[in-house]
Amino acid sequence: MTDETLLEFPCRFPIKIFTRAEVDLHPLVMEIVAPHAEGLTADDISFRASSKGNFIAVTVTINAVSKQQLDTIYLALTAHDDVLSSM
Repeated sequence: MTDETLLEFPCRFPIKIFTRAEVDLHPLVMEIVAPHAEGLTADDISFRASSKGNFIAVTVTINAVSKQQLDTIYLALTAHDDVLSSM
């Protein structure tokens, strides 16, 4: 991974997570993202169901402090079985 980025840190950064609808998302987000995002609260997390209700998109907006922090979060998300994708 390279350290190059167009972002200026610190900044507010939205992370999108896609899962199946049956996944309990709040604990999932807190388990994976919260340890890497100091001060994360319920107000930083929003949920949106797909049109047929089979999937849920979660947006977690964090106070990003470095590219390494974001890389660590994305690696943890992609390694989790309940996460279909993240951006």
